[in-house]
Amino acid sequence: MKADPTTYQAVKSVLDNWAESYRQRDIQRLLASVAPDPDVIMYGTGADEKRIGIAGIQAQAERDWSQTESAAFILNETSISSAGSVAWAAADAVFQLTAGGQEMALPARFTAVLEKREDNWLIVQAHFSLPAPDQDEGQSFPA
Repeated sequence: MKADPTTYQAVKSVLDNWAESYRQRDIQRLLASVAPDPDVIMYGTGADEKRIGIAGIQAQAERDWSQTESAAFILNETSISSAGSVAWAAADAVFQLTAGGQEMALPARFTAVLEKREDNWLIVQAHFSLPAPDQDEGQSFPA
């Protein structure tokens, strides 16, 4: 079910704050948006990017930052639904980065699950992916 306007705005604010803290390379602010649970999980775009727990998510962000001069993810067309104290979001996104002096804009996809704890929404699961570049439109699998 689509989130009511209050829930939508609260969850969107968490996601926007997470994206902004990533762009600013502010690890404390980034981690403040994530549940401090040992089983919080984030999947990135790389084959080895399965991060479990706060330490894993911190390690991934720091790895990203160490390999780029700048990095940001921009969320577009965000869909947010909720039921009780759980919300889930999906968005088309763009990774904008500069690495090795080369600027890139990579189309991406983002999904997340958040849980409301007291008055705060926290990310408990996140997933980033890149569409398969060699998969033709109308085809279900890459060539």
